[in-house]
Amino acid sequence: MTFLSRILGLVRDVVVAQFMGAGAGADVFFFANKIPNFLRRLFSEGAFAQAFIPVLTEVQANNDTAEFKQFIAKVSGTLGVIVFLTTVLGVVGSGVIAAIFGTGWFIAYLNDEPAGDKYLLASTMLKITFPYLFFVTLVGLSGAILNTLNKFAVSSFTPVLLNIVIIICAVILHNDFSTPAFALAWGVFIGGVVQLVFQIPFLLKVGALVRPQWGWHDPKVKKVRTLMIPALFGVSVSQINLLVDTLIASFLMTGSISWLYYSDRLMEFPLGLFGIAIATIILPALSKDHVAQDKLRFQANMNWAIRMVCVLGIPSAVGLIVLAEPLLSLIFERGAFTASDVSMASMSLIAYASGLFSFMLIKVLAPGFFAQQDTKTPVKIGIIAMVANMGFNVIFAIPYGFVGLAIATALSATLNAGLLYYHLHQRDMYRLSLATLLLCIRVVVSSLIMGGVLMYVQANIVWSELTFVLRLSLVVQWLILAAVVYFVSLKVFGVTLSAMRSPPNGEVK
Repeated sequence: MTFLSRILGLVRDVVVAQFMGAGAGADVFFFANKIPNFLRRLFSEGAFAQAFIPVLTEVQANNDTAEFKQFIAKVSGTLGVIVFLTTVLGVVGSGVIAAIFGTGWFIAYLNDEPAGDKYLLASTMLKITFPYLFFVTLVGLSGAILNTLNKFAVSSFTPVLLNIVIIICAVILHNDFSTPAFALAWGVFIGGVVQLVFQIPFLLKVGALVRPQWGWHDPKVKKVRTLMIPALFGVSVSQINLLVDTLIASFLMTGSISWLYYSDRLMEFPLGLFGIAIATIILPALSKDHVAQDKLRFQANMNWAIRMVCVLGIPSAVGLIVLAEPLLSLIFERGAFTASDVSMASMSLIAYASGLFSFMLIKVLAPGFFAQQDTKTPVKIGIIAMVANMGFNVIFAIPYGFVGLAIATALSATLNAGLLYYHLHQRDMYRLSLATLLLCIRVVVSSLIMGGVLMYVQANIVWSELTFVLRLSLVVQWLILAAVVYFVSLKVFGVTLSAMRSPPNGEVK
């Protein structure tokens, strides 16, 4: 389901690139869409899910249906009111938000410069996209409930609907507005409503559709709140870093935000398909291991998650680095998205992809703390990573522009992942098994062999001179070749499918 969602996400981005390219309208839409999505990570599947799922797992373990429904009712009512008020403030104060996160555009507006038009567009567009926060937060709450009940497919499929709605709005409505970006903004709004309506029957089926109640002082809600407050910052550090990048990019040349967006979207494909999908499964499992005080099984599940991230994430990163320009050109180069845009976006994609494995590690290491209801440690680590990212921005953005922002993001993610593992290891919560370490080394070598082959086969090819059909043919051939080389290399080094399975009976090798 996640794979299907990511495929349609790419189709959506292809449509966006065709109609808007990397111009001013694209920059503004990506900006206006990024703000509510950042808050979504706080209120929805990010910090909230990390705090809510472990507590819900505890309640579920009591096998008391009335208590289970009462807890959901109070959480949904409390969260709903808070997010509704936040949404109203966001719509009313859209001009202030646009000024804060698009400082470069706001300064241009005050000085009556052409770039000031972006500020006006952004403040207007935020009024349309911001309400998405309310709907998607309730979608995230529904997904967390269903995931706790081991119903993973519904929440994983739901984003497909958002992508479909945005695609339809872009195709049908792009000529109805002076700026096509407004069609996309309305697609985001409508998509949020559709996602929420879709999940209601599934909640009803599992008996989790209840009347919301205000429960700010309820002990269990207070526990979620206590766990969530520090996690608001810690789990969303990467999102805060992206907002800081957006602020800095508002001072850079037109197209910088769009180039970063398109390259980030390609990196998000394997991250969402593998990293987030694995993390979605691992948190409820680790929470149950903690409740059952099964330390061996906890270790085994963490090792499984690390192995899966290595086997899938490392070759994905190498592939994105080596095939950055061919992939961007094949997917986006048409309509308003030019060969020059491909060249610019490919540089930031290479930088982002260098941190892909680290991003995936964060997704599976952080739940090790959250499952044991420790949200403070990831917060402290997140603060360090965010401060480091700001420092890296200063170091790399000045000489390398928007590419420097991507480099800084990758480096801060690597620091974040490293510190997460260090603290898990120091507290004896999780230690990488020897078998997992050896597997990762073999994966790295196999991935480098694969990367070398890919570099060889595309040497001396002038990509911009090829037709679309030839580009598609070559990329498909190279991806098949890459998969064959990678898995044959793994086989030669003694890696089998059984190595990716979780050890039986909680055995830690």
